[in-house]
Amino acid sequence: MADRNDAGRVLDTRRRPLRNLRISVTDRCNLRCRYCMPEAEYTWLPRRDLLTFEEISTLVDVFVDLGVDKLRLTGGEPLLRRDLPELVSMLSAKPIRDLAMTTNGVLLAGHVEALKKAGLDRVTVSLDTLRVERSKSLSQRATHPSVLKGIASIAPTGFTDTKIDTVALNGVNDDELVDLIEFGRTVPAEVRFIEYMDVGGATTWSPELVLSRATMLERLSAHYGPITPLRNVDGAPADRFELPDGTTFGIVASTTRPFCATCDRSRLTADGLWYLCLYGMEGVNLRDPLRDGASHAELSEIITDAWSARTDRGAVDRLAERDRLPFIPLTALKNDPHLEMHTRGG
Repeated sequence: MADRNDAGRVLDTRRRPLRNLRISVTDRCNLRCRYCMPEAEYTWLPRRDLLTFEEISTLVDVFVDLGVDKLRLTGGEPLLRRDLPELVSMLSAKPIRDLAMTTNGVLLAGHVEALKKAGLDRVTVSLDTLRVERSKSLSQRATHPSVLKGIASIAPTGFTDTKIDTVALNGVNDDELVDLIEFGRTVPAEVRFIEYMDVGGATTWSPELVLSRATMLERLSAHYGPITPLRNVDGAPADRFELPDGTTFGIVASTTRPFCATCDRSRLTADGLWYLCLYGMEGVNLRDPLRDGASHAELSEIITDAWSARTDRGAVDRLAERDRLPFIPLTALKNDPHLEMHTRGG
């Protein structure tokens, strides 16, 4: 029998609950960020394999019954999925406490009102720099003005608790930590700095490019003065901090200080593979049983059995490695697109 906690959630072998599901709605992206998708060509998932909105909704019903109460829509770039507000409307009607979306912001301004009306709770936008030319170099696209327009559209539409995600790269954008926090005040949004991870398509990753949590705090303290750590009350991956004036920010230190011990996240790819860890090499195929007519109970058993046997602590295992190189070589990525971070939702 599966182990469950007091809230009825299924527990894995390390007593981590099944609570937080990231749903990739497409593997396509309209940027080619050098830390995520630096290559010129990619192998895309066949469109016939992508889950329909109805199939996603059916699987979410099973996950919700097993204790999942936080959903995040991701990609690739989720706004490349046609009629996304329809899916948002379907999911927002379910008994969950948080429905969010992470986007690169390029198309956000044209969709933000429809997403709000459909019931989306929150928006997180990726923004790695405030400098136009640096953005063009990092993303390999000239879309920075569109991203800023998308961010500016969030608050007037009625969204709150907005987040800005910044991958902090040593020697690349590490001189913008203060600038990004100051920009966040104007949105308003809480900035979360993310250590560069060696997962999926990070084929150019190296330890020298990782701007550590400790270095970030040192530099921000030198500018702002004493920084106060805040207690993590919801198991979020970001360590949150408060500046002397009350402004808050976060750091996701998944490279130098992994949070595997409390990780309750899993990822559903756009074609229905369920990954229990971002570093996982194999996913659980939920699409085929679903399309073969598996019942709610049968799907529940598949998910419960997989989570109950989960031992993953990928980031901790990677931290222990010496002479650390990129996690997956380029040849392997070309042979299996599911190993790409943009396929499994980051």
